[in-house]
Formats: sequence, structure tokens, C-alpha cells
Amino acid sequence: MQPTPLRTTVIGSYPFPGWLEFASQHLDQFGPDDIAEMQDDAVVAAIHDQVAAGLDVITDGEQSRFDFNLSFYGYLDGISLESATPRQFGPPAHDQRGKHAVVGTIAAKNGNLGTVEEFLRLRRLAPTGPTLKASVPGPYTMSGRLLPNSQYPDRFALTEALLPIIRNELEQLVEAGCTELTVDEPSMSCYAHREDKRRFVDIFNRTVEPIVGKCRLSTHLCFGNFKGHAVGLRKYAPMFPDFLDFTVDEIHVEMASREMAELAVIEQIVKRTDCSVGIIDVKSYYIESVDDVADRVKACLQFAKPEQLSFSPDCGLSQTARWAAKRKLNNMVAGVQKVRRELGV
Repeated sequence: MQPTPLRTTVIGSYPFPGWLEFASQHLDQFGPDDIAEMQDDAVVAAIHDQVAAGLDVITDGEQSRFDFNLSFYGYLDGISLESATPRQFGPPAHDQRGKHAVVGTIAAKNGNLGTVEEFLRLRRLAPTGPTLKASVPGPYTMSGRLLPNSQYPDRFALTEALLPIIRNELEQLVEAGCTELTVDEPSMSCYAHREDKRRFVDIFNRTVEPIVGKCRLSTHLCFGNFKGHAVGLRKYAPMFPDFLDFTVDEIHVEMASREMAELAVIEQIVKRTDCSVGIIDVKSYYIESVDDVADRVKACLQFAKPEQLSFSPDCGLSQTARWAAKRKLNNMVAGVQKVRRELGV
């Protein structure tokens, strides 16, 4: 059950301030102390916006990552980072994100992927009150940006090489005091319609096995959000009932961008675990009103009890302009709190 009925949360990422976007393209002009100060300042900005909105659960906004998962490749041995994207022009699409060659045995350079450092920074800078959440991409998703070779002949072989690295990262986060963790496997939800779902469940559960029961564990069933665009078949039907066997405390589903389609899937989910519902469309610049949010919360309550539900944007907010992200978060929290008052929870 949710620690707070109708809890408000986020997925992970938050928009970079404009100055951080600029600085990240000119890092050669900064010293290591400048960069450390910049990272702190950016996390403070992300914390401020989330706390001002009144969220129950906050993150560091993934302000020290270039992307929710792309930055992690820099922590790996055995790969040659691609120097240029394969397509530079034309409408944004996922083929503008290239793949890295595998040139040796895949391993974490320093025994970690940097998420503990991120979490400790968040804990140092955050006020008391909100729950602090960390997010880590899963091994199947991470394998998608690597090119198979003779040592790792296909994507599943790459996944198996990455799995113990991710598992170790999760263990280190819990040991560092992280009590709320999201393992993101968007590639699983994007390709569930064409791949072996039971194999996905096995991979996911082996990844999280050491931390089950040691933190509040969730996963986000995403359809992709590169530059505000989806990549997967935007239907949950192919994922269930198989994905109900994920060993998690909460499953997040994105609903707002799909006009709350398949909302009844909540009823299936809460028979096994809690459900976090995306009720803010991160791909649209329509700013949901407080009443819009309240209506969506009430629609979800047809299928689950308040203590089984939390609410968030559909996906991370990194691809949404900050001015819009702030307004959307403020109205999301206000709309949920409106329903809380009406229900007396």
C-alpha cells in the first residue's frame, strides 16, 4: 500500500536550466570544481521546483546526466563511445541516437555507475519532508545502445553482461540509504508486443532480486520520450498479465498522453501491486488545469482504492520546457490534493 493515499511523485528527470544546457556543451571551458558547483546548483533548482509544487516524492531531476541512460555508458569499460550521431538533420527521431561498439569485456570502470554519488548529493541538498527517489535504467534498456559482436552475439547476451553491473548498482544505492528506487526498462514496454514477455520478466526479477523488500521498488512502463516522441506501440494490452509478475511494489503506467485509454488496466495491477498513474502529458504544452487533474484522479478511483494509487507525469520531464514543467507539476499536486480533501484522506 502507498505510504500516503493518492501520493504525488515523479518518474526521474526534470528539465535542465538553460545555463546548464549551454554549459554542458562547453564543458572544456570549466574546471572540475566549476562542474561540481554547477551540478549542485542544478540539483538545487530541480529540488526547488518539486518542493514548491508540494510533491510527496522528489528526485534530483537527473541533472548530472546527459540523458536518463546515455550517460551511464561513460562508466563502462569494454565499449568505444560513438563520436557522432548517425543522423544530424531532419525531424527528431530515435535514429539520431547512435550505438556504441563493444571492444572488450563489459565492466563498470570503478565498480559503479555513479548513481550513489547522485543520491548522496540529493540527500545533502534536499530539505526534510519529501521522500527521495533514485532511478536506474535496467540492463535490457541499456543493451539497446550497444552493438553485438563475437563475444556478445545478440542483445540478450549484452543484457546478461550488464545485469550484474546494474544489480550491484541497486545494492549500493540501498546500502547508501536510498529507500525509494525506480528501475526503468522502457525497452521492455516498447517491445513487449513482439518479444518474449516471460523472458523480460525473468531478466527484470533477476536484476532486482538483491534489493526486494529492502526499499520501495517501482518500474515505469514507458513508450519512449526522445525529444517528446514515443517509439513503442502505445498499448498496454500486450504487456499484461505477464508484467504483473515483475517483483515490484509499484508499476507506473502513462495515461495522459493517450487520453486515459486502457484505464481499466489499473484494476489488474492493483490486484498484485500498487499503481502509479501518469496523469500529466509531458509531450504536450497544454497545461492541465487543477480540475482536469482532479477529474483524472477520480476516474482512476473507479478501479482502485486511494491507498493503492499514486500520481505523476506520464514520463520524465526532461523533454518538456521548464516553464511548462513547473506549471504542470503545480496543477498536478493541487488537483490531487483537491481530491484528497474531498475524500478526507
